[in-house]
Amino acid sequence: MKGVYGLLLGMLPMLALAGRGDAPPAEARWVRCGADGNGRAHCALDVSSGVQLVRQLSTQSCIRETSWGVEEGGIWVSRGCEAEFASERPPARRQARRMVRCESKGRLVTCPVLLRGAAVRLIRQQSLLPCREGRTWGYGRNEIWVSRGCQGQFEVAAEDGSGFVDIPRQVVCESKGEMRRECGVSVERRVTLARQLSNAACEEGRSWGWDRTGIWVDKGCRAEFSAD
Repeated sequence: MKGVYGLLLGMLPMLALAGRGDAPPAEARWVRCGADGNGRAHCALDVSSGVQLVRQLSTQSCIRETSWGVEEGGIWVSRGCEAEFASERPPARRQARRMVRCESKGRLVTCPVLLRGAAVRLIRQQSLLPCREGRTWGYGRNEIWVSRGCQGQFEVAAEDGSGFVDIPRQVVCESKGEMRRECGVSVERRVTLARQLSNAACEEGRSWGWDRTGIWVDKGCRAEFSAD
């Protein structure tokens, strides 16, 4: 119950007493709703994933399908029921990555994997030598290949066509001895600097940057980046 009240505190701006003031929009996730006497009131609320009665405020009982219930666009109350209601959250979709580790000690190595036409992207470079798509790694019909010392962890997209797990990936990339270093990671949209780890400044375009195949750092920049 404490978790529910924590949710409610964050939604106080949506507070409304239906039937006695302005009702919140239908996408609101929390509402206070009451009906006078034998009257009936409707309160707008997001009911797409269900509704929970959080706290009864009236002396009259609030019984589901007797003095309150769910209808299109919100909830209804009657028979003197007054209570606080909250939308239930939809169940979180479990996301799991299909991961393959493939390593080259210098020569060309192929790692068999059943792709069925699915795409592959580089999640994390684990070697000092760069992993650059099309140059030191790639994939074919049912394999991932690496060469020239590229070692990495690769993600295989879902076979149902839904693509990759849409969660930003954290990448630590470090320029040591003020030397340039490339850290391979597949980039779909952008890279942002999440946390600078070095005393040397990390300035985009000067001491770090990125393209669709990875991140580079230079001039002593060491940082944690978020790639998505």
